[in-house]
Amino acid sequence: MFETVLLAIDHSPETTETVAVGLQLARQHGSRVVLLSVVEEEGTMHDPVAVTQLLEQARGRFEQAGLACDVFERQGKPAFVIGDVADEINADVIVIGTHGITLEEDQHSTAARVIQLAPCPVLVVP
Repeated sequence: MFETVLLAIDHSPETTETVAVGLQLARQHGSRVVLLSVVEEEGTMHDPVAVTQLLEQARGRFEQAGLACDVFERQGKPAFVIGDVADEINADVIVIGTHGITLEEDQHSTAARVIQLAPCPVLVVP
């Protein structure tokens, strides 16, 4: 059912649970997993080493479980980039975390925006 899972992660505390859900989906469906971290537009403060470490830690969790995954690091507005990458890889589902705010209350959250723009179903992990 989910041949390709796009797992969008960031530095939030919810990322641990998001990765766990992505790992569970991959196991259940034998999915190809693509890990994606989006760095905001140029001119914003970000630590490229921290982004690389985040992606490598997530990749390590998949490798420990005996699952391979691809890793993408992109730059831009997160919701738009996530939608574009989902299109590019033909994702069957996007897995993304949320910061505990209901999506109705925060229409400007990345997760809410991804739901609006996504070319496939979105699984939001609280």
